[in-house]
Amino acid sequence: MLELYILLSFMIIGAVIALEIKDMISSVIAVGAVGLGVSIAFLILKAPDLAITQLVVEILILIILIRLTLKRDLPFSTSGRWLLNTVVTFIFIAVFLGVAYFAIKDLPEFGSPILRVAGTYIAEGLKKTGAANLVASVILDFRAYDTLGEATVLFTAVIGVITIMRKIGRKKIDEVVNEEDE
Repeated sequence: MLELYILLSFMIIGAVIALEIKDMISSVIAVGAVGLGVSIAFLILKAPDLAITQLVVEILILIILIRLTLKRDLPFSTSGRWLLNTVVTFIFIAVFLGVAYFAIKDLPEFGSPILRVAGTYIAEGLKKTGAANLVASVILDFRAYDTLGEATVLFTAVIGVITIMRKIGRKKIDEVVNEEDE
């Protein structure tokens, strides 16, 4: 439970930084850090499916926001703080790799079920569902509503990306569209 409190503190600090910082690109990165914290919180709470969905949506939104803010903040990113930015980047990479090392080391052995429900799925999956593929039976029979919800979230995120990334809307009947505008 201590990990959740530390993570919650990290997310609150990231949100405050995102609100108070002056340049947009740093604010977007802070918002991305908060989203990553939410994804890690889902992992701690034993909801890896939600963590994956959160991570995918967060990455898509982060790519869109960084693309939009780079056009506005380009003078800031080339203004001379490159040494500080480079040092902070390397520190972040080092911390990320250190945390990843300890997280991967603590993973259970491959194939060993760590939750009680996993044992039930393995023992009774074929008998209850009749499906030879155990993964498909868990996704489509035991957890169908959850899978439908995740697919809806991913579909909504993709539609949002397509909506934001398009360059032009519908053309009028007599309007001519140049190849550069498409």
